[in-house]
Amino acid sequence: MRQKIPDDALPRFAVHLQEEEKSRATIEKYLRDVRSFLAYLGDEPADKTTVIGYKAFLTERYAPASVNSMLAALNCFFRFLGLQSCCVRLLKIQRRIFIGEEKELTKTEYRRLIEAAGESRMSYILQTICGTGIRVSELKYITVEAVQAGKAVVNCKNKMRIILLPVPVRQMLKRYIRESGIRTGPVFVTRSGHPLNRSNIWRDMKALCRRAGVASQKVFPHNLRHLFARIFYAVEKDIVRLADLLGHSSINTTRIYTMESGSRQCSCLERIQKILTT
Repeated sequence: MRQKIPDDALPRFAVHLQEEEKSRATIEKYLRDVRSFLAYLGDEPADKTTVIGYKAFLTERYAPASVNSMLAALNCFFRFLGLQSCCVRLLKIQRRIFIGEEKELTKTEYRRLIEAAGESRMSYILQTICGTGIRVSELKYITVEAVQAGKAVVNCKNKMRIILLPVPVRQMLKRYIRESGIRTGPVFVTRSGHPLNRSNIWRDMKALCRRAGVASQKVFPHNLRHLFARIFYAVEKDIVRLADLLGHSSINTTRIYTMESGSRQCSCLERIQKILTT
């Protein structure tokens, strides 16, 4: 049955997401995705056939993971309205066993970024994220008090976890705190004293990658987290402990972080073939 989407559906959905204690970024994304569907829909009522058509429309324009992300937001919207009949299945994506070299940030490239950053604030941010494996959204929990205690308490999305700050990171941050004259609260702040947000950090990182000669598609905060995960796993071979450090509830998520490039996979297979044939 075709159903007209009420005019006040989007504002009510926004309130619902807030009551569900979704993060601000999640709320903004869900609302953006629903607005895109409503623009596609126009003044027409919605039904399963229409949504399937929209799914095909998205599939022609976006990567499968992006399509699934948009459809997940839309399904949430339909369930909120009691229109479960309009929900559609997500695309099936075959799990990759390696990442493309064009996206993998290497240790050598990371060191070039640090060298190019010099003693700037960005250098300390890069080393903090890559030295602890934190999410960029968790950077605000790295406070003067946390540095003194050697650990930060993160309370995000109704989850609380402890981020341990290794001695080299603590020493580095103490030096930055002294030089910056920060006495309390978040270590990395804007001129007005507010914690740096994702857009501030993203912009500065993109400017840095040009000076360091590192491809821009490799330089973003989450890639530092992936580099931390790959190095930790290469040293410790303990995916359970790594999942705890990254704050993952599922080891399947952690496995994505430990993927290496296809060339390393090929080298491994070649070594096995050599053993088998000699």
